[in-house]
Amino acid sequence: MSRTNFDQLLEAGCHFGHLKRKWNPAMAPYIFMERNGIHIIDLHKTVAKIDEAAEALKMIAKSGKKVLFVATKKQAKEIVAEKAASVNMPYVIERWPGGMLTNFPTIRKAVKKMTNIDKLMEDGTFSNLSKRELLQITRQRAKLEKNLGSIADLTRLPSALFVIDVMKEHIAVREANRLGIPVFGIVDTNSDPKDIDFVIPANDDAKDSVEVILDACCKAIAEGMEERKAEKADEKAAAEQAEEAPEAKPKRARKTRKAEAPAEEAPAAEAAPAAEEAPAAEEAKAEEEAPAAE
Repeated sequence: MSRTNFDQLLEAGCHFGHLKRKWNPAMAPYIFMERNGIHIIDLHKTVAKIDEAAEALKMIAKSGKKVLFVATKKQAKEIVAEKAASVNMPYVIERWPGGMLTNFPTIRKAVKKMTNIDKLMEDGTFSNLSKRELLQITRQRAKLEKNLGSIADLTRLPSALFVIDVMKEHIAVREANRLGIPVFGIVDTNSDPKDIDFVIPANDDAKDSVEVILDACCKAIAEGMEERKAEKADEKAAAEQAEEAPEAKPKRARKTRKAEAPAEEAPAAEAAPAAEEAPAAEEAKAEEEAPAAE
């Protein structure tokens, strides 16, 4: 069953590409036709590609890994923040901090700096500072929060990148390619799909178009997270059962020992008649020999 359908995407305006003169020839396989100088995207291919990307995202979420959402263009910011937060995933909607992936330890230091400021504010350490110094620190904290607040929980490199406009976020895409991180991207007719691992051909400018695609992908991520929870619960139950099982095993061992005991006595019982038969045989032999002696 598809996560989206042709009509749904058509209604959201996912089929509108860019002007013919702005197109990238590499997108030719995904273009259905040209109308009034504008390229129309083949939505049947878009439906298939959304399903493919959603399944891959589901597996990433199921393995407990993170997907970093990137969208710094105005019309996609709010939607990305809302959808990514709903599935507890990190996102970048302000400026892409250069080297965020390739120079990750430095970015982590900036995030730690932000948490340290919070701790010091709670401790009351800053109460002795002058107004000017306090203002400088709060401004610094606000700037860090704006740029890095949404990735505060990202303790290690993400396992995948989800990009809304691959041309605008080319630095993020290049960093991910360099580190071998798979890239999921909504690719319009003016973009190059070469560096994108999971291409979703669609309009990356319309708010509705971005929303309908993100909705399908985030639902898949949520499903993956639920399956992970269920699997963990099953493992826990199995472990508890395994702990209880050894207590019952010694009882069974005792029963088997009792059952083995009569089997050991049996040969002795068989040996007794044989022992009784032996003297009788000797007496008969003696009687036969006696007349011969006379």
